Amino acid sequence: MKKEKYPLAELVQIKQKRLEEAERILKEKREALAREEEKLAKVQAERNKVKGHQESKLAQLRAEMDKGAPSLKIQQMKQYLKLVMENLKQQDAKVKEQKKQVDAAAAQVEAARREYLKRQTDIEKLSLHHKEWDKEISKEILRKEIIEEDELGSMQHERLKKKKHKET
Repeated sequence: MKKEKYPLAELVQIKQKRLEEAERILKEKREALAREEEKLAKVQAERNKVKGHQESKLAQLRAEMDKGAPSLKIQQMKQYLKLVMENLKQQDAKVKEQKKQVDAAAAQVEAARREYLKRQTDIEKLSLHHKEWDKEISKEILRKEIIEEDELGSMQHERLKKKKHKET
């Protein structure tokens, strides 16, 4: 007997395409997260550089104050230190903003991962259904073959019976 075509074959193809699309999106989201983390590292490095500069200027100011430097020079150093502090605050704000971007990208990766897993589960369910369907179809084909064989056997038996009856 001819094997029947799986009735949900088109659905399997659609689900497979959706899985591939979800996989592509997940990959893109992971790449975007990596870029955002890279930006964060650069911003943090820049902030750390400014912080190091601020600390060195603060140490320099303390050293000058310990030496008993003129108040005009100390005032200039304090003014410069205020500018450096403002720059440091700006850098901290940039770091916080970039952390928000990283968190948002991580959330998108998580959402894409959940979607991918959902699509994968759909495919697995259809695969199990296909196996069960195959088993049912095989049983049905076997049952029909047995019935046909019984009918053929009955017909042969009847033919032989008639043939013997005619010969006698």
